[in-house]
Amino acid sequence: MISPLLVGTRKGLFVLEADATDQWTIRRHAFAGIPVTITALDPRDRTLYAGLNHGHFGVKLHRSEDLGASWTELPAPAFPAGFPADGDGKLAPTVAMLWSLEPGAGPGELWAGTIPGALFHSTDRGDTWRLVDSLWHEDARRLWFGGGYDAPGIHSILPDPRDRRRLLLGVSCGGVWLSPDAGVHWEIGGAGLVAAYMPEERQEDLAVQDPHRIARCAGAPERVWMQHHSGAFRSDDGGRNWIRLSGLPLSDFGFAVAAHPSDPDVAWFVPAESDENRIPTSGRLGVTRTRDGGRSFERFEEGLPAPPAFDLVYRHGLAVAPDGRRLAMGSTTGGLWTSADGGESWRLADARLPPIASLQFAV
Repeated sequence: MISPLLVGTRKGLFVLEADATDQWTIRRHAFAGIPVTITALDPRDRTLYAGLNHGHFGVKLHRSEDLGASWTELPAPAFPAGFPADGDGKLAPTVAMLWSLEPGAGPGELWAGTIPGALFHSTDRGDTWRLVDSLWHEDARRLWFGGGYDAPGIHSILPDPRDRRRLLLGVSCGGVWLSPDAGVHWEIGGAGLVAAYMPEERQEDLAVQDPHRIARCAGAPERVWMQHHSGAFRSDDGGRNWIRLSGLPLSDFGFAVAAHPSDPDVAWFVPAESDENRIPTSGRLGVTRTRDGGRSFERFEEGLPAPPAFDLVYRHGLAVAPDGRRLAMGSTTGGLWTSADGGESWRLADARLPPIASLQFAV
């Protein structure tokens, strides 16, 4: 059975289902006209969460017990009333976007990462939230800054499947952060990362790195992959130390990365031309795969648009199913493709969706 796809777009959340011939159909559409920035499906009770950005009306959070057929609005993560500003004349912070949602260790436990770079925690299925002060008050946070957005943001929250209290975070631009105890204590990881956009003397500063996306192999949690602003990287110790990968075809710049759920040597990247030209390299949309831990790479374009293509795949726009063979990819032009053979060939699922921000298999 093919798992449904949850597709967060600029104009709502789409739930797509496939038949036995791999033809995909839109079964549900929620929040029409409203940007859906992220989704999370808790596999323990099949509860679905969706983060929305109403623009003028702000950030909203909704919960569904029936895979999107009906919804309940929840209080969105927010800074406490009277929360102090950072100083230097800055206004007190306001949550501008929900950029990551992830189930935690206990029943009904959730983590949320936002712009600005704040981490929030819920233990009651999103009914209430608290700011994780320990991270907000880290001295190194003063060095964080925005990349594509005006403020820094937490886009990757990766609990260790062996012990979901152990957290790995990715911050743009603020580096890699590790907690052994559900956010009580923190240490900064990321040794080996290089930020080419910084002055030479600060390029190895861990608190200014821009991980575009981080993905962990569930079956071998010490193996972690990163698509960074300045290249692709691999970690063999859960994010503390990183090795830059070389030999990626066409480009090592991009936003999306996916890790094989059980094979630590397999990962996928979707390259783009550069920060200045956020389009496929040479107009060729393709997917890069390694099957040997990043020592070599293959590039696949079969079934994807012929040049010139202008599709950009965002951080959360590439997903892999638990079997490690089925993938889905969505782009800023509203194209949605799936692969049933590990990314070697692709099939168009829908060409006319709104710009896609996030993808998730509903498993």
